This record gives sequence, C-alpha cells and structure tokens, in this order.
Amino acid sequence: MNVAAVRGALPGHRHAQADITDAFARVIATGGGLDERLLRRFHANAGVEHRHTALPLSAYGELSGFTEANDHFLEHAVELGARALTDALKAADLTPSDVDLIVGATVTGLAVPTLEARIAARVGLRPDVKRVPLVGLGCVAGAAGIARLADYLTGHPDEVAVLVAVELCSLTVQRDDVSVPNLVASGLFGDGAAAVVATGASRTAPADLSAPQVLATRSRLYPDSERVMGFDVGSTGLRIVLDAEVPTVIGRYVREDVDGFLADHGLARDDIGWWVCHPGGPKVIDALQETLDLPDEAVSLTRSSLAQIGNLSSASVLHVLADTLRDRPPAPGTYGMLMAMGPGFCSELVLLQAAA
Repeated sequence: MNVAAVRGALPGHRHAQADITDAFARVIATGGGLDERLLRRFHANAGVEHRHTALPLSAYGELSGFTEANDHFLEHAVELGARALTDALKAADLTPSDVDLIVGATVTGLAVPTLEARIAARVGLRPDVKRVPLVGLGCVAGAAGIARLADYLTGHPDEVAVLVAVELCSLTVQRDDVSVPNLVASGLFGDGAAAVVATGASRTAPADLSAPQVLATRSRLYPDSERVMGFDVGSTGLRIVLDAEVPTVIGRYVREDVDGFLADHGLARDDIGWWVCHPGGPKVIDALQETLDLPDEAVSLTRSSLAQIGNLSSASVLHVLADTLRDRPPAPGTYGMLMAMGPGFCSELVLLQAAA
C-alpha cells in the first residue's frame, strides 16, 4: 500500500494556552469545588503552547449540555473532515470518484449515520463507496486506521482507500467534573482533523514520488487495562478516563512489542530512520523515548505538534506524519515506524518505507 497523501485541517479559532486555561477555569468552576491552582499547574505542564477549538472560547460556558455540544460536533466535524479529505485527494492528484473505501475515526462525538457517511455526501464520493466507521479507538485510531487501509488494499490492490479522523476534544470538557483526569484533559487535548489517501500496489505510482509504503502492521491489546484510558458515557456526555499509569504501561510493554515486530521483518530499532509517534503528552513522549532509546531528534516533531496544536486524539499521529513528509522527507528507501496508543489499553505499530 502507498500513502499517497496526508493532510490536516484545523478550526479557525486558535488560542494561546494561557487564554484557554482562563476560559476553561471559568467553565469547570461552574460545577463548584474546583482547585484552580491545580488546573493551572496541569495546563502549564502539558507541553502545549497553542490549541485550536471548534467554538469561540466564550461559547463553552454557555453550552446547555450534551445535546447541544454534540450538535456542534456534528456540524464542525463534518466540515473539518470534508476539508481534510478534499485537500488530501487534491494532493494525491485524485478525485472523489476515485475513492473505493472510506474509513472514519472519531471518539469525541456520536453520529448515526456515522461521520464518514456525512463526509462522503459532502465531498461527493460515489454512492457505492464502502464505509468503515472506527468509533471508540481514541488516540490509537490514526495508526489503526492506516493499518486497516493496508489490510483492505492488500486484498484490493487496484483500489483507492481513504481515512478521515476528526476529533473535537474541547466539546467533551465536563463542567461538573473537578477530577484530575478532566483537569488534565482540559489542558492537553485540541480540536482538528486529518485525512490519508492510500492506493493499492497495482495502482499507478502516487503523484508524490516520495510517498511511503506500508510494509506491515501489528495490533496489541494489553491485559487488565480497560480503565487506563477512555470515556465514561453519561447524561452529561463523555467523561474522560485517564490513568496516571499510562507512561508505566508504555514502559512495561512497548519496547518488547517494537523489537518483536521489527525482528519478525528482519529489522532492529537501529534500522529505523524516522519515527512518527503520537503526541500523547509530555510524560507519554518521555516514556516512549526512554523505553525505545530514541534520540531527541526522533521525537522532536512529535513534541512540536503537541506544542502547536495539542493532542488531537486520533488525528494527532496523522498530523505528525504530514509534518514529517513535508518538513523532513525521509531519505529514499529508509524505514519508518508510526505508532500510537489508545483505549483498550492498546497500541498499533505501522512499518513504513520511503520510496526508493
């Protein structure tokens, strides 16, 4: 499978982290019992300098509840996803009618029909396009979505498949929840979308001759970890579940997973020339860097993405991939590793190779 193009899309409302902190402190304080000093400390230590939000900051304190927040999700998620997909198709020199499969990923809103159906109608995909919604995978869904494109295109090498990931994390912040996970999440997660266009091995080479190939993928579901990360769904919406043990789980398992995956393909970590890691947060990036013995340069674009747009859940690793291909094009023939973790608790590994 060839990754023909990757493009991101961000809402028009861009804010400094300090301004978001001030706004969300007022929003969360409406429920009472907020330790504002704790919130401000979490926000200051999140490694985030700017984030984009679907709504103006003044609008979040006026949301009446989950129904209104989800209505905003449907409106803005479809627009962002359609924009990302349109831009990616243009970059790949393809048209909407070329698309045979669309995979949609989200965890921050509920939609039936699902997002990819609404985006397909907005963009003008064929009426016989195949649809696969990935709902609930959270931060891992960008990597898992690429892996599922590769699975499909292995069996359909003449076809075109696309992934659209859209997350509006700001709409999930809970006004009555002064727990540590909600305070951390309110300072870490941003809003945005990304799209990947992929082509099967029998298609004409992508317009971008540096487009990488997906060589192999691997999924891993970790034992006794269901409460490490996710959402509890209730009357007020999506209440974040975020355990402080996430970096510990990464340190316990990821090195063995990566080494075993690479060994099965005759490779070792020293053979990987470029790393595309999900920016889960400063401690998550630190844990990845430490357990994999990665130099600072290997995760510098991941840290930069976190600083400039925050953690976009499923869309984040795709933004890092787009940044990598645009700003640091891999040397021809070099191997890359794309990876993310998410609810389950789980990980997804994708072995890439730059075009020779």
